[in-house]
Amino acid sequence: MTMKVHHLNCGTMLMPTAHMVCHVLLAETENGLVLVDTGFGLEDIADPAQRIGPFRHVIRPVLNPDETAARQVERLGFRRDDVRHIVLTHFDADHIGGLADFPQAQVHVTVAEASGAMWSPSWREKIRYNAAQWAHGPTIVEHEPDGERWRGFAAAKELDGIAPGIVLVSLPGHTRGHACVAVDAGDRWLLHAGDAFYHPATIDGRSRVPAALRTMETLIAFDLKQVRQNHARLAELHRRADPDLVIINAHDPTLYEQARRRT
Repeated sequence: MTMKVHHLNCGTMLMPTAHMVCHVLLAETENGLVLVDTGFGLEDIADPAQRIGPFRHVIRPVLNPDETAARQVERLGFRRDDVRHIVLTHFDADHIGGLADFPQAQVHVTVAEASGAMWSPSWREKIRYNAAQWAHGPTIVEHEPDGERWRGFAAAKELDGIAPGIVLVSLPGHTRGHACVAVDAGDRWLLHAGDAFYHPATIDGRSRVPAALRTMETLIAFDLKQVRQNHARLAELHRRADPDLVIINAHDPTLYEQARRRT
């Protein structure tokens, strides 16, 4: 079965100098629905001060309930409990806010990310993450992507326990255990790079990355050296121009619209 993949914007953010989205993938598999990230959720909208915190004044999320993954899944004719698995790029608030809307789904993440967010966070990570977003007690499934290569990435793991054609690719830097998620959409692979880069110019060099995005990327980075190494690796992959690969990220509206139109 070829997976049908939907591209969802689950959180418009209106920063003063940058319009951003929360680009979420919804894959229809033989084993139910799979989300890659969730964007903001209904509980975030109900209590943004508690769940998103002061950073909401920087990213300025619109917090429209119609943009939540929960509402978009329902508009597509599914039930929320049809979502059996959620694969996370990382644990930042704008990527996991919707977890509570799918309490029965298994949540897949790298061991390093679960450690940094939930089990043994550093003082910086304690400030960064908000336990309110997983207070509902989701089932966390931790993965160690190693021993496999994928398109030149040294550490990857196919999540065949979910469905064939979903690969978790370790790419730390933005956070301790940040990952990309590759999804086989039949005629092409989609590489959801999460926050490994914010703007297309980072990998295609056709323009300049807006200063506000460069600054935010630098300030938020868990390991800035690794972030820059990841930029170089993704730029090399972009230059290869593999005809069966589309690279997207979590927040660029142009890449989101291009991918949505191809669906």
